[in-house]
Amino acid sequence: MDKVVIKLTVYFADPFWVGVIERIAGGQLSAAKITFGAEPKDYEIAGFIQRHFYELRFSQSVPTERREAKKNPKTAQRDAKRQMQHVGIGTKSQQELKLQHEEKRLESRKKNREEKQAKAERLFLLKQQKRKEKHRGR
Repeated sequence: MDKVVIKLTVYFADPFWVGVIERIAGGQLSAAKITFGAEPKDYEIAGFIQRHFYELRFSQSVPTERREAKKNPKTAQRDAKRQMQHVGIGTKSQQELKLQHEEKRLESRKKNREEKQAKAERLFLLKQQKRKEKHRGR
């Protein structure tokens, strides 16, 4: 049976608190983003996950490697502190979410462009029809 690893990271992205859920299953990583309003408490996060986990929309899976190394607790604590202080490009999950957002935006722009063209075509045909009706009796 395959091992599934789920990791939740909560960070502050001005003006909201954001949670990123990473799911690694079968060597494939997918991520979902949750936007909280104010700073969420631990019990609020746990309740949200319990109620809404199956409603989350995860991104498309990308191949990843998962290493299973046991760490000294003090080293893990130091690493966690460094991660909290380091503000960089983001994790692989955040990059994947950014890509998903970009795809959605392009899809939306394409849809809006098509709707605009359809509306212009409809108005043009209506205008042509009115012109023909004006000259029909003469």
